[in-house]
This record gives sequence, structure tokens and C-alpha cells, in this order.
Amino acid sequence: MNTTPARSPNWSTASFDQAADTTPLELGALGEHLTLCRGRHGRWSVLSGAMQALHCAITARAMTSWLLAGLLLAAVIAAI
Repeated sequence: MNTTPARSPNWSTASFDQAADTTPLELGALGEHLTLCRGRHGRWSVLSGAMQALHCAITARAMTSWLLAGLLLAAVIAAI
């Protein structure tokens, strides 16, 4: 039984007789891209980062968070 090996992705990582490092032109283009991306998101990226940090803090302490939410709900109901 003859089997042929599965073909893996084929790409080249050759540097064509140059240093295998990023060029100043590539770094400049990356910097422009990052500046453009940050400018498009503006305030929302800051808010998104804060919400992500809050989410991480809450999920890390899930039981405590549920307990505090229950106590807060009980206090609101008692106050009404």
C-alpha cells in the first residue's frame, strides 16, 4: 500500500543575503499602523481596557462577587 505524506504549508523565511531583522521602513510602517488603530478607537479602547480589568477581577473572585451582589440586593430590598 503506497501512501503519500500530507503536504504541509509551504512558506519561505529566506532573508535574501540580508540580515534577518526588521528594517527601519518596516518598523515605521508598523508604528503608523498602531497610531492609526489607536486613533480610531480613542476613548472606547480606554473604556474597553477598564471593563476587561474589571471582568478579570470579578471572575477571579466569583464566589465573593456573588455574595457581595446578594448582600447589595438584600440591602436594596430592605431599604424599599
